Amino acid sequence: MASIRAGSGAAVGNATGTVPAQKEARSVRDKQAIFAVVGVLVVVAAFVVAANLLTRPKSDPPAATPTSQSSATPEAGATTSATPTATPKVLAGCQPVPKPQATPKKPTGTPDVAAAKGKTFTATIDTTCGKITVELFGTKAPAAVSSFVFLSKNDYYADSPCHRLTGQAQGIFVLQCGDSTGTGSGPGPGYHYGVENVPSNDVYKRGVLAMARKSGDPNSNSDQFFIVYKDTTLPKSGDGSGYTVFGQVTSGLDIVDKIAAAGINPSDQTSPLAPISILGTTTTPKA
Repeated sequence: MASIRAGSGAAVGNATGTVPAQKEARSVRDKQAIFAVVGVLVVVAAFVVAANLLTRPKSDPPAATPTSQSSATPEAGATTSATPTATPKVLAGCQPVPKPQATPKKPTGTPDVAAAKGKTFTATIDTTCGKITVELFGTKAPAAVSSFVFLSKNDYYADSPCHRLTGQAQGIFVLQCGDSTGTGSGPGPGYHYGVENVPSNDVYKRGVLAMARKSGDPNSNSDQFFIVYKDTTLPKSGDGSGYTVFGQVTSGLDIVDKIAAAGINPSDQTSPLAPISILGTTTTPKA
């Protein structure tokens, strides 16, 4: 019995041991198959990655850099300094400027160009810093001179601040006046005319009185003018035209000099730091 039991036990033990062995073998084969599949997938993935690395550019193209509209425009995140401010100062020999015209004058009618042709005029520009006397060249610029005479008779320039001063930083040396609002962007008298008597060498000599206008439009002369206090080269505008020279300062240019010497107001970087305003103008024909 003992041997049978032992034999039976041995037989049972052998049969039982075979089943786990088969399961283990099958498990090994399954794992090998899985490893093989995984290996193939890894190889395929590696191949794809390698192919991409070989065919893609070395670096992505940089984004297009936008053209800067102004060198003064700060970059994102840059720290900007506050605009400096300064109190306008009334120079010795000057008086405080009056307020600009609340309602800009609108003269009726138009200048008589024929009446100015072939004639010269003496003009007096009465300012808060004294009188500036000018000779007007109706012989060379009758349209501009007839306009100045017409506006003077209509008291157009009374209480109009000179709104713009330029200097070394701009490379031009002028004091600009004539806008009844004192801003440079007033409505004007309601008429315009073309360019006359432009210097052939583009040099505007000290003391010259010339018309201001819009760049690109030679027929935009109107009310605004400038006085040159230092020889200035003004290349012709994009429209191929320069600026009408219609007069020459004969006395009082020292007034412009001292306004220029006081500098430009840093608050707006345009107006004179020492304000000056036109109180009125008169014109008389020369004999």
